[in-house]
Amino acid sequence: MQQNFSCIQPINPTKKQRHKLLINALIKVCRLEDYNNIISLLNPPEEITSLAMPGIFKGIKIGIIGAGLAGLSSAFELRKMGFNITLFEASENRIGGRVYTYYFDKDKKLYGELGPMRIPVSHETTWHYIDLFNLKTRPFIQSSPNAFIYLKNTRVRNDPKGKNVMEKIYPKYKLTKWERRTPWQKLVNYGFGIPLLNMPPTIRKEILQIKPIYHPQLLFWTRLNMRQVLEFMGLSQGAINLISNVVPLAGSFYYYSYIEFLQEEYPQDFAYLYEIIGGLSCLPYAFYNSLISENPKEYKNISIDKLGKVIFKTGCMVTGIYNDNVNNKVLIKYKIKNSNQEIKESFDYIICAIPFSTLRTIDIYPLFSSNKMQAIKEVNYANAQKTLFLCNKRFWEEGDPSEKIVGGSSNTDLPISSIWYPSDHATCNSNCSPYEPGVLLASYNFNLDAVRLGNLEDNDRFTEIKREIEMVHGLKKGYLDSIVTNYKTIQWNNELLFRGAFCYFLPEQKKLFSYTMTKPEFNNKVFFAGEHTSPKHGWIQGALNSGMRAANELVKKCIKERP
Repeated sequence: MQQNFSCIQPINPTKKQRHKLLINALIKVCRLEDYNNIISLLNPPEEITSLAMPGIFKGIKIGIIGAGLAGLSSAFELRKMGFNITLFEASENRIGGRVYTYYFDKDKKLYGELGPMRIPVSHETTWHYIDLFNLKTRPFIQSSPNAFIYLKNTRVRNDPKGKNVMEKIYPKYKLTKWERRTPWQKLVNYGFGIPLLNMPPTIRKEILQIKPIYHPQLLFWTRLNMRQVLEFMGLSQGAINLISNVVPLAGSFYYYSYIEFLQEEYPQDFAYLYEIIGGLSCLPYAFYNSLISENPKEYKNISIDKLGKVIFKTGCMVTGIYNDNVNNKVLIKYKIKNSNQEIKESFDYIICAIPFSTLRTIDIYPLFSSNKMQAIKEVNYANAQKTLFLCNKRFWEEGDPSEKIVGGSSNTDLPISSIWYPSDHATCNSNCSPYEPGVLLASYNFNLDAVRLGNLEDNDRFTEIKREIEMVHGLKKGYLDSIVTNYKTIQWNNELLFRGAFCYFLPEQKKLFSYTMTKPEFNNKVFFAGEHTSPKHGWIQGALNSGMRAANELVKKCIKERP
């Protein structure tokens, strides 16, 4: 959650280089013994062709609801088995689900991420597909010492040792003597990190597992929200307030389950990160281009005649899922955009790869199991708001070269919460100039601030964000009016096809729902995929891994029924 550790990150890292970075991160937090477990738990599931021969299930119809990364990875793997696959995607002009790169220009040189924006080095399933599709990557800079921390109308640079915050901002908070002489980074690591360090490695391993029953020691911590953990560790309310502002990503989720922090801290998600050059949407479209190709190059050692057929039905919103026991089929009812006509189509199996927040509004008959229906109703989805600014110059890189901001974020207690700067100039040559256009993630916030800022009228929100950035940067009011030439905002709660940014458990929900959410329904004819069915909520890793898992489970069911 904090920042990149000091270590050189290569462009387009090999697996060996990525693993070396992970080892370095684990050494710094005194948990090197977790390395093998982390890699094993985040690896792709068993290769699907080890379960059955390629092409063996020709003629069997599979329906996949949702063309996000979970649905796309399911389709990609199932195609190896010869299935006839139909993907239903409600959007008629975009695939990829929450992976959403917004391009301001036709050449796709000026872009920002409205959804996920970074890839940890330990996310093995994500890197499996990045390497398969030969996508190019570069380091994503998580923290910059030249970025700002702006709290209680006080601006300081974000120096790595936290001295500026201690000197100028600590006096504005009611802290204990020990807290006043402790850098804020160490306060965060003490409050959130010590409980993890005190768990035996065998229990830590369960953090990234989906199990019907978890160890009591882990369950104790999952019952607490993050504020309660800080209180349990003895931090004062002043320190808890300080942490919520200096690290908005933590403060926005104080009332969510501590397990969500553990699921990111255990594999060191924020230590070393990468981004896909050209935008993260390059990944879903690599899947798409392969799936629609009659001669895809990604299926090595599988002859073309054994591959299944794939049909994309975009602009088709699924409105119902029905069990046809008479014919041992599953019916999908869907509506074509701008049409009142509803169509039913029959499948042997389906994979439901849409969020439970959306599944909640779909007609299901007969109802799924009681536990599954309870999960669909109750599992929590966090909200997020992002606003991108297209700027005619990179004002954050102007001035003294020693103070220019390249990558990282400025954090504030203002409603915008955090400003994220592009990392692309960190790896370019001396030709990079602050006077070329750039895209700034002008505001990234969650939950209450996402609602309050995101629900402003467009012009009011645009103006408010400009004024707050000027305050954080110490710029004259109105300075950005001639620099920001375009913008794009998304508030994920208001997106009809998502109704939330990502699954994020409340206390107790991992124990109650994590296992139930993955189990198939309708006598093993309906399978489930998506980041919500994984232990990596909100990450591409969770979507991709769950899609592969659902595909494997479906094949195993087919083997039992049709040996």
